[in-house]
Amino acid sequence: MKIQLSEHFTYKKLLRFVLPSIVMMIFTSIYGVVDGLFVSNYVGKTAFAAVNLIMPFLMAISALGFMIGTGGSAIVAKTLGEGKKEQANEYFSMLVYLTLIGGIVLSALGILFSPLIARGLGADGALLTNCVLYARITLLSMPAFMLQNVFQSFFVTAEKPKLGLGVIVIAGVTNMVLDFLLVGVFQIGLAGAAFATVTSECIGGLFPILYFARKKFQPSLNSGAHTLTGKFFLCACGNGSSELMTNLSSSIVNSLYNIQLMNLAGENGVAAFGTIMYVNFIFIAIFLGYSIGSAPLVSYHYGAGNHDELKNLFGKSLRLIGIWGLMLFILAQLIARPLAAIFVGYDADLFSMTQNGFRIYCIAYLINGFNIYGSSFFTALNNGLISAAISFLRTLVFQLAAVLLLPLLLGINGIWSAVAIAELLTLGLTVTFFVRNRKNIIMPDPFFSRSLITSSYTSGLRSRRCSSSRCLRSRKRSASSGCSCAIRSCTSCRCSSSLFASVSSSFPEILTISFKCSSRCSSHSSSSSASIWDQRP
Repeated sequence: MKIQLSEHFTYKKLLRFVLPSIVMMIFTSIYGVVDGLFVSNYVGKTAFAAVNLIMPFLMAISALGFMIGTGGSAIVAKTLGEGKKEQANEYFSMLVYLTLIGGIVLSALGILFSPLIARGLGADGALLTNCVLYARITLLSMPAFMLQNVFQSFFVTAEKPKLGLGVIVIAGVTNMVLDFLLVGVFQIGLAGAAFATVTSECIGGLFPILYFARKKFQPSLNSGAHTLTGKFFLCACGNGSSELMTNLSSSIVNSLYNIQLMNLAGENGVAAFGTIMYVNFIFIAIFLGYSIGSAPLVSYHYGAGNHDELKNLFGKSLRLIGIWGLMLFILAQLIARPLAAIFVGYDADLFSMTQNGFRIYCIAYLINGFNIYGSSFFTALNNGLISAAISFLRTLVFQLAAVLLLPLLLGINGIWSAVAIAELLTLGLTVTFFVRNRKNIIMPDPFFSRSLITSSYTSGLRSRRCSSSRCLRSRKRSASSGCSCAIRSCTSCRCSSSLFASVSSSFPEILTISFKCSSRCSSHSSSSSASIWDQRP
């Protein structure tokens, strides 16, 4: 059964809806891990270190796609929640076109400056040659990779998360098969791994264009994006600035990690960190996938004014993330040794360093899920400022401080523990933002405003407590607040329903209530009148 954005979400329904996004992110991480596995075992640790050294630069370029996909999809979902489907289609089209143009420009610049970047990261000799080779080949598919990131967010918004998963699975399987053939069988080396990546990213980025361009599917690329101004694009970029900040900051910080490790342990340190990052991509993919999958739900209900459902989604999300964080920490401790053996078992010193580093690093899994979801939650609420603040401090400020200072005290173990310390500091900040904004986010004021009450009747109204058991909260009513009865149960399926209210300009004691079930019986609707004051003044 298809699950719609407008529904009330139980744990079962929520997990069913976000599962494709989680699996998608996990699978994306897995084929990246397979890529590194083939390079490490068939080409050697120098080539493996080169991939990990240049990877932060490549991810920094791709950050545009993450920014537009996350920030733009939140606005589109909110617009759909407001019932403005045509406008949502226009927004969608504009974002796709601008992503494609931006991807082409950034790809060209990256190919031109990749040698300079590699030298700045500390590469020379064979390491430099391998860095430039891998970067220039993979940058050929960078526009498609950016589009892939954008479309994965919009597949969820379009209520097609399973299709998004299918695209990623096809792209990932293609990458793994080509890795096996080009690197393992034909011994093409690092270039073979790069071409495998290019092919898979083209599949992931270009196929969705064909899907969304068909007129019978909406949102559609046939909409008139040219009618929009740059104001919306700036709004989308601002709203998605947290994702941009996360990716740029991660790239800068990971580069600093590599520089510190080169100084402390040489190529072995970079290779060990690369192995930990590959495994980390799989683990963190659960939190990222959940955030991507649940964000359109938050945006939709925020746009629809269904704050009761926002509270429901928020509470369930925190519980799920807490459980998953504990499970991932335990799992990481158990599999640290076999994973190190798979990647770098051919070198005893490198194996020992990788195993020890991962067991310290995995403490972060107890914490980082809350921070990732917190940033995504505020983005979904179109509050890009708070989201960006969380991401900026989490991925840049706190990590930079930790990776610079902790090695002075703890040596190489200070590098492995830097992420956990940064996540702990960020958690305090995230909790503070949630607490300070809880009234506006989780339990906002009722939808009644001063404009709903005619001024000619406000002077003599008595303040009384609402006696209805269906009120969202008990509070004193005044001329400016009215009754807060905003949720009723559908008589057919008992689901939470959306309620719309209006006050008669002639008889303000009469509240006209209209409600519509948002679940299976969406066709049911009714209206009634109720006396909101027991006595006239």
